Amino acid sequence: MKGIAARAALWSARHRTLAILGWIAFVIGVTVLAGQYSTIEATGSDQGHGESKKADKIVEAAGFPVEPAREMVIVQNRADTDRAAALSDLTAALKKTANVVDVQPAIQSPDGRSSLITFGISGDPETAADRVGPSLDTVASVAKEHPGLYIGQGGNASGDKLIGEDLDKGLHTLSLLSIPVTLGILLIAFGAVVAAFLPVLLAVMAVVAAIGLLAFASRLAPTVDTTMHVMLLVGLAVGVDYCLFYIRRERDERRNGADPHRALVIAAQTSGRSIWISGLTVIVAMAGMFLTYDATFTSFAIGTILVVATAVLGSLTVLPALLSALGDKVDAIKIPGLYRKRSDGRVWNAFLGVVLAKPLISAVLAVAALGALAWPALDLKTKGEGLEDLPPDAAIVQAYKAVQEAFPSEISPAEVVLQGPVDRQKVAAFEKAVSASDGRLVGPVDVRVNPAGTVTVVSVGLKDKDALPVLREDVVPATFGADALVTGEAAGEADFNARLESSLPWVFGFVLGLAFLLLLVSFRSVVVAITGVVLNLLSVAAAYGMLVYVFQYGHFESVLDFHAAEGIVNWMPLFLFIILFGLSMDYHVFVLSRIREGHDRGLPTRQAVREGIGRTAGVITSAAVVMVAVFALFATLPLASTKQLGIGLAAAVLLDATIIRAVLLPAVMALLGEKNWWLPRWLGWLPQIAHEPPSAPPAHDRDRELISA
Repeated sequence: MKGIAARAALWSARHRTLAILGWIAFVIGVTVLAGQYSTIEATGSDQGHGESKKADKIVEAAGFPVEPAREMVIVQNRADTDRAAALSDLTAALKKTANVVDVQPAIQSPDGRSSLITFGISGDPETAADRVGPSLDTVASVAKEHPGLYIGQGGNASGDKLIGEDLDKGLHTLSLLSIPVTLGILLIAFGAVVAAFLPVLLAVMAVVAAIGLLAFASRLAPTVDTTMHVMLLVGLAVGVDYCLFYIRRERDERRNGADPHRALVIAAQTSGRSIWISGLTVIVAMAGMFLTYDATFTSFAIGTILVVATAVLGSLTVLPALLSALGDKVDAIKIPGLYRKRSDGRVWNAFLGVVLAKPLISAVLAVAALGALAWPALDLKTKGEGLEDLPPDAAIVQAYKAVQEAFPSEISPAEVVLQGPVDRQKVAAFEKAVSASDGRLVGPVDVRVNPAGTVTVVSVGLKDKDALPVLREDVVPATFGADALVTGEAAGEADFNARLESSLPWVFGFVLGLAFLLLLVSFRSVVVAITGVVLNLLSVAAAYGMLVYVFQYGHFESVLDFHAAEGIVNWMPLFLFIILFGLSMDYHVFVLSRIREGHDRGLPTRQAVREGIGRTAGVITSAAVVMVAVFALFATLPLASTKQLGIGLAAAVLLDATIIRAVLLPAVMALLGEKNWWLPRWLGWLPQIAHEPPSAPPAHDRDRELISA
């Protein structure tokens, strides 16, 4: 037997008790050990870039007193214009409210229509969401007594409680739903309970083990809290797919008359090899995120690499052991009406017949359809996450919008960080420059100095994001000098965008280049490697176009419960490219392996294409339905970014499994014919990798193998 996958499968099948118990011990052991260590999470400065990151680290190390989480309540004219009574009632009530400290006198907006009261939440600001409830109740009670005014509360603590709780609840529900949804689809695909249960069980165990490994990996690179949800998303998708491919091939060979040993050997040599190559390709794609030098992307990269590697390990070791132990009992507990001994794929074969009969027309139509879907991507714009990405009907969103319009300096002020004692003359010059900025910079200017007197932070409001260059490039250098650093939400977003923009060519080049090399080595064909990369780029482009059409142009707003924004969330295009490229290669490698298998048996290319795609269409469809269903669940979460992630992934996988794999791939390969397998002579040194199943060994050798195990 040749290849890692085949050797691993044979060893596991011969030592199946050791393989099964070893896998269980690995999952439990990693989980228990990880419980002894807390996962290290990235801090705000860890996630920053450029000038704002330097400023944040200076402030972090300066020893400023920990301030309580700040909350604010806006009282605004609506039907009633007399705010005095409401402000008096609100101030008095807040001072008597549990966990509320430092209630400030009300300030008035420049237009005279709004007033703002700020206060703090006692205790650790990181856990203030747990103690903000009484203040929310107080504000709601006062608002009820003054129905003619708009009274709304906003702040980090209330935001974490109201939006964070909804998001956590949604993610928890998604995690619970994704498993039964996946199991239900597999029950329909296999028609047997045991065969459907195995992929879900192994995928969940792979995710659990990978999350345990993440605790150790966080010692090298701190993680972000959303990484585990991304790991579940990717791990469930690839883990189920790998097991599905393996089990379906083993079952097909048994139904074709192969004995248990022969069926498992063929599955190991073919599907097992595809899993190994596919997993390696996905890992390479995910590794591209390291080149962003961003803490969030690095955390995603580590998490997804761990979960894919664990899923591959389980699929190549414990799965063959389980199949060897179960034998034909893997089809146990058959579901009447769903279980079929053979899946001949009549519909797919009939459709393929049409495509292969007219490959040029089919290719043109497929490219035209993908081009039409991708066309809006030419208008793709990116933006940072903001209020417009939160649920539009949420009370806190309404409060934030009102405060942002009336008191722009209170929402996300820019901070100028100066090393050294405060220079009052420079501060006065800065205040004068703010007054002369035509309203682009908004006072009041606030000055904070650390206890040691070595770091000064000067805060000022920004009218909008366009005011940041005025502050950074003109006002700050002219008043504080070139050594002053600017941070804050707008500055952090600008620095993140600059870092992302500079890393894009490197990430795209790395992922595309290594994917090309992996396909080249695996299939010994320059043409196959090029077409594989191009087809995957087409599916990614179409996904981008659909994102723009839905979230930027505002289609299906009421269905998906969001408001259209001026652009897609800035990290989404890069993240989708990497995830989609990795996952689409999953299908591509599996289909191409089956086509190459037929070609190596001597079939003409067109017949090999028909046989390869026809025989894999059912399992590809089942795998795609699993992915689409799991990804679509993300569209139910409250944030626009999670909706974009779910819709983008689901749409791309659906397109990839239908237009790309069922139409464009067979049409292009039929048109190219034997040119598909072209390899220059100077690349003849590439290793020969057998795609055709091994020949059947003599009967006495078979008897000594797996059956006797």
